[in-house]
Amino acid sequence: MLAKTVRIVPQARAGVVERFGKYLKTLPAGLNIVVPFIDKVRYVIDLREQVVSFPPQPVITEDNLVVSIDTVIWFQVTDPIAATYEIANYIQAVEQLTMTTLRNIVGGMDLEQTLTSREEINTGLRGVLDEATGKWGIRVNRVEIKGIDPPPSIKDAMEKQMRADRDKRASILTAEGQRQSAILTAEGNKQSAILNAEGNRESQILYAQGERESAILRAQGEGQAIQTVFQAIHDGNPDQSLLAYQYLQMMPKIAEGSANKLWIVPSEIGKALEGLGSTMTDLAGIPQQSSGSKTRVDMGSTERAAIGGSGALGDSELRKANAAVEAAIAEAAQAANPRAAAETGVATQTGAAAQPAETDPSVDPGEVPPAPPAEPPAS
Repeated sequence: MLAKTVRIVPQARAGVVERFGKYLKTLPAGLNIVVPFIDKVRYVIDLREQVVSFPPQPVITEDNLVVSIDTVIWFQVTDPIAATYEIANYIQAVEQLTMTTLRNIVGGMDLEQTLTSREEINTGLRGVLDEATGKWGIRVNRVEIKGIDPPPSIKDAMEKQMRADRDKRASILTAEGQRQSAILTAEGNKQSAILNAEGNRESQILYAQGERESAILRAQGEGQAIQTVFQAIHDGNPDQSLLAYQYLQMMPKIAEGSANKLWIVPSEIGKALEGLGSTMTDLAGIPQQSSGSKTRVDMGSTERAAIGGSGALGDSELRKANAAVEAAIAEAAQAANPRAAAETGVATQTGAAAQPAETDPSVDPGEVPPAPPAEPPAS
C-alpha cells in the first residue's frame, strides 16, 4: 500500500497520472503522493533535449539522380500531455516528417545545388518540422545534414571532372608561369644586349681615343727627336776628326751577326788608324776644322714632350734622343766614305748638306737648311 502511494519522479522528467484511464495530472520531479489502486502513473516523459540520428534516406534530385541523405535532429518535449496524447510515437513521426520534407526540398534542386546548399536544406527542414511538431508538444531546435552520398558512378564522374578542372588550372598556371619566365628572360636578354652594346661602344671610343693620343704622342716624340738630332748637329759642328772617329766606331758593327761569312776591310782603315782622320784623305765638302759659329739654335718650347712635369725631358726621352744623335752621326760617317762617294757620285752633296757653312740662329730647328753649292773634288 505504501509503495503504490509514494512515487518519486527524477529530475528533468514529468509523470503523467491517469485515474480510471483518464488524464488526471502531471507529476513534477521529486516526491509525489497518489491514491493507490485508483491513480496510475502511465508515462514518465523526458524533458531534456534529445538527439536523434535517422538512417540514410534515398532522395531523387531534380536531374533524376538518387542520393542518400543522413539527417540529425535536436528536439525537446515542451508539453508532456500533448506528447503523450496527441501523437502515439513522436520519434517515428519526426522521422517520417523529416524524410518527406527532405524529399520535397531536394526534389527541387539538382545535384550541384544539393551538394552546395546544406544550409538552405537545414533551414527548410527546421521550419517545416517546427511548425508540424508544435501541436505535439515538441520543439525542434536544430536540424543538420550529416551526409549526402551520390551514386558511385556519379562519384567517379565528379572525381574525373574535378581532376580535369585541377589539371586545367595547373596547365593554365604552368602556361602563365612559362609566359612570365619568357617575358622576364627576354627583358633580361634585352637589357644585357643594350648594356653590352653600350660597353662595346664605350670601349671602342676609349680605344680610339687612346690610339689617337698614342699616335699624337709618337708623332710629337719623333718630331722632338728630329729636333734634338738637328740641334745636336748644329751644336757639334762636326769636322774631319769627328767623322773619322765615328767611322772607326762603325767598323765593328760590320762584323756583327752570325750570318756574316766574309768581312771586307776597307783600304782606308790604315789611314784612319794613323791619325783618327787627321791624315786621312780629305772628304769633299767636309772641312778639316770647323770655323763656323757655335751659337746654339733655339728649339722652342718643349712642353708637349715634357715627361713627369717641370718642362724637362725624362730619362727615357733623353736616352732616346742620345740614341737618335748617335744614329745620325753614324749615317754622316757612312756618307763620308770616299769610296762610296766616288761610286755613287753623290757623296759630295751629302757631305755638304751634313754641315752648313755657318749656323744661322734664325733657322728653325724643324727645318733643314739648304745645302751649299757643291765644290769640285780635291785632286
